[in-house]
Amino acid sequence: MSKTNLTRRGLLRSGAVAGAGVALPTIFTGSSVAAFTNEPTGSTVTLGFNVPQTGPYADEGADELRAYELAVEHLNGGGDGGMLNTFSSKALNGSGILGKKVQYVTGDTQTKSDAARASAKSMIEKDGAVMITGGSSSGVAVAVQALCQEAGVIFMAGLTHSNDTTGKDKRANGFRHFFNSYMSGAALAPILAKNYGTDRKAYHLTADYNWGYTTEEAIRNSTEAMGWETVAAVKTPLTQTDFSSYIAPVLQSGADVLVLNHYGGNMVNSLTNAVQFGLREKVVNGKNFEIVVPLYSRLMAKGAGANVKGIYGSTNWHWSLQDEGTKAFVKSFGTKYGFPPSQAAHTCYVQALLYADAVQRAGSFNPCAVVEALEGFEFDGMGNGKTLYRAEDHQCFKDVLVVRGKENPTSEFDLLEIVEITPVEQVTYDASIFGGQLGTCNPGA
Repeated sequence: MSKTNLTRRGLLRSGAVAGAGVALPTIFTGSSVAAFTNEPTGSTVTLGFNVPQTGPYADEGADELRAYELAVEHLNGGGDGGMLNTFSSKALNGSGILGKKVQYVTGDTQTKSDAARASAKSMIEKDGAVMITGGSSSGVAVAVQALCQEAGVIFMAGLTHSNDTTGKDKRANGFRHFFNSYMSGAALAPILAKNYGTDRKAYHLTADYNWGYTTEEAIRNSTEAMGWETVAAVKTPLTQTDFSSYIAPVLQSGADVLVLNHYGGNMVNSLTNAVQFGLREKVVNGKNFEIVVPLYSRLMAKGAGANVKGIYGSTNWHWSLQDEGTKAFVKSFGTKYGFPPSQAAHTCYVQALLYADAVQRAGSFNPCAVVEALEGFEFDGMGNGKTLYRAEDHQCFKDVLVVRGKENPTSEFDLLEIVEITPVEQVTYDASIFGGQLGTCNPGA
C-alpha cells in the first residue's frame, strides 16, 4: 500500500522525529491502529439525516426525509430494492452495511447554519452517527461539511447548489452528488440564447447567501458572454415572504428579463408576485418580458402552479427520465408515498446508497477508507446516466437537465418538461477555478 493511500485511510500518524525537527510517519498496525469517530461496534450502524423540517425549504426537507427512510428500508432488505437493482456497483445486497442493520436519527436544520451545525453535532456526539447527510441550503451544507471535517465523519451533502460547496469551501470528508451554479449557467445559456435572443437586459433578484451569490454570478457570466446586459442585481433576505417591494423597481429598470435566483418558498413567492405585477404581459424594448428560474424543482413548480408555464430553468434530475434507475426509484417512492419524488429526494436517496456502497467496497466504516472508495468513483444506474465523483474536489459530474414549465400539465405532478439533456462535457470545468484546498481526510478519534 502506498504512503498516500495510508495517509488517506488515516493509518499514518506523525511519530519519530529526525533531522531538523522533521516529523517522520510511523505506521501503526494491528490493535494499535487509532480508532475513528463513532466506529460501529454492535450489530447496527447509525446515520444522521439533517434536513430542513421548518423554514423556507421545509418542503424539500420533507421529501428528503422520505427518501432517506426509503433508502434505509432498501439497505436493510425491505421493499423492492429500488436502485439497488440498477446501480452498476453490486456491493450492496440488502443486508445492511457490512452486515450491520442501518438505523438513523434526524435533525432540523431550520435552513439556518447555526441550527444545522448544532443538530449535526448532537447526532455525532450523542447519537453516534458515523455519517451526516442532508440539507437544502448551501449555507447549511458548507457549515455542516466543515463540522464533519473537524469531527472526523463523512458528510454526504444533500441539496446544495452553490459553487462554494465543492469550490472554495470543499473538504476531504465531504461529497456532493447535486450539480452546481456553474453547471446551471453552462446548461441554460444556449437555450436562453436560442429562445430569447442574445440582445437582452436582465434584472437579478438574488437570495442573500452564498448559493444566491454564486448562482447570480454563474448566470450573469454565461448570459453576458452571449451578449446580454445586466442592468441590476438586488439581494433579498432568505426570510422574505412578500417580494412586491423588490418587483416594483423592475418595471422602471428597462430590463426585459427577470432572473429569480431564489429557491423553495422564496421562488414560489417571488414568481407569484412577479406575475401579479403583470410582468409576463409586458413588452419592453420591443420584446416580450421573460422570467428565468436558474434552479427548478418539482416541489417549487407545484407551489407556483400555473405561474411556471413556459419558464425555463435547470434541474439536477426529474422523475420523468426514462433510464432504468429513475424508473426503479420512481416506482419505489411512488408505491410508498403515493406521488413522484422531487430532485431533493433523488439526491438524498442516491447519497445514502453511495455512502453505504463505498463502505461496503472499502470493507470499513473508517472515513478515510470511504474517501478513497469514493474518489474517482464512476457509476451508472442512478439516474442522469454515467456519473463520476471527481477526486480533486469531490464533485459529481453527470448530464444536466434544462426544463420548462408545461403549458398543458396533465396532473399536479406533471408541471415541468425536459427540453434539453445537457451532456456532461458541456458542464465540466477545471477543478481549480473556484479555489479552496481539499486537504486530507480526518478519521477523528
